[in-house]
Amino acid sequence: MRKKLALLMGSVLLATTVLSACSSGNNQNAATNSPEASQTPQAEAKPFDLSIVVNQVGEIPPKGNPIEQALAKYTNTNLEFQWIPTAAYDEKINVMIASGELPKLMKVGYIPTTISAMKEGLFWEIGPYLKDYENLSAQPQSYFDNIQVEGKIYGIPLFRDMGRAVVQYRKDWFDAAGLAVPKTLDDWYNVLKAVAEGDPDKNGEKDTYGLLLDKNYNQNAASTLTRLSVSQGGPNKWGVDDQGNFTPEFMTDEFFATMKLFKRLYDEKLINQDFSVVDSATNDKAYESGHVALRISGGNAQTMLTNLIKVVPTASLDVAPMEGPAGIRLPGESGNAGMLVVPKSSVKTEEELRQVLTFLNKLLDKEMVYLLNKGIEGTHYKVEGDFTIPLDKDKDFKEVKPYRDTLIQRGDNYNMDKPMKESDLFLKNKKMVRENENYVVKNPALVLDSAIFTERGKELEQMITDAETKFIMGKIDEAGWQAEIEKWKKAGGDQLMEEYKAAYLKDKQ
Repeated sequence: MRKKLALLMGSVLLATTVLSACSSGNNQNAATNSPEASQTPQAEAKPFDLSIVVNQVGEIPPKGNPIEQALAKYTNTNLEFQWIPTAAYDEKINVMIASGELPKLMKVGYIPTTISAMKEGLFWEIGPYLKDYENLSAQPQSYFDNIQVEGKIYGIPLFRDMGRAVVQYRKDWFDAAGLAVPKTLDDWYNVLKAVAEGDPDKNGEKDTYGLLLDKNYNQNAASTLTRLSVSQGGPNKWGVDDQGNFTPEFMTDEFFATMKLFKRLYDEKLINQDFSVVDSATNDKAYESGHVALRISGGNAQTMLTNLIKVVPTASLDVAPMEGPAGIRLPGESGNAGMLVVPKSSVKTEEELRQVLTFLNKLLDKEMVYLLNKGIEGTHYKVEGDFTIPLDKDKDFKEVKPYRDTLIQRGDNYNMDKPMKESDLFLKNKKMVRENENYVVKNPALVLDSAIFTERGKELEQMITDAETKFIMGKIDEAGWQAEIEKWKKAGGDQLMEEYKAAYLKDKQ
């Protein structure tokens, strides 16, 4: 009963604070509203009905929960969330787009089907409106550049760091063996061999690895192959020369040398032999049980250490940047976990569009930044000096995270003056990720238009990722690898390179 009362009081107090802030001169959004909206005080205006479709994160929050109430109160909206399981999300969104039965605001991925929908005019182009919204226009342009479609912006990104890859390693093992964080491919081989054969856990058994791979080792933004190849001077997915000629990463010397390293590690049983079928969750357990020395990760090392010391209390971790022979170099990621778009079929007028954009703009107000990131003060966190302290991580996971992961927010990168009090390792990892943005290598094909990619991109990618695995496992030799590349080119790869070139040169004009 006390917990329920405390939760209710927290909600009421937050709502009171919000209304007080609005009435005491917090006018930073006055200029962002439409002329019609700005003439009527928020407290007197009729709440705006806003339907939102997002992916389900954990358990579906109960309708009318305190977070949702505070969100609706501050933004003056009647919110109607539809939560769709993540595994079926893209498929469900495609069905909704095809049927035309769409909400006023929905989360989509930057994928061929939604890109096609944007080209066909199903969503509002919001780029020209951003300048009218103080918070939205204050965000780095590079994040919007990465979701452009034919030079136009149709959504607000769910912001995510672009340089998340860091090396996380067992400092206690490295110190004891006199090892340094690897830079060259030879360094990587020597370190991984030393760990696998050196019995760093001192149990007399050969049960340690320097590195584990999972079945997604060569896919998407978190590709270990791409991250290591880029550190050695290779391109991020695609390279382009001054004439606009595009070359896929797997046709470069740096990538092939990295792939040969993985083959050598596999042949000598220095990496897990089941990498082609094992999932990342299984590997996580091996890391957290104290059997692996390092990983290239986009997560925070403190999370891994927290779980690791439950099994190995004396373990210590440290982090290092992705540094190669020529310095720090890592592949830049897209900078988003999807984007929020506004369908024209359900938002029919510019006035209504501006109401949706006003809602999105307010999500980056200080009050909403704290609500979406931390929850309700006194229920989910407390303030101590210059920091906030979480009160109940389980409550945070169940009640705050679903909104934090599906609505726009930038953490303590924007409008937050009291960050969470964290460990030195957490802060070091976080600082490194931010500094990484100075060293990211962009994917020049990220937002380029290609008909063959829309039609057959997944198939072409699968041809190459399968061939990479076959090469590493010794099922094909170098001649076989080259033959697979030729198959890829004839199946549409040559056309893909030409279409990227044409789109690139067109954008340059």
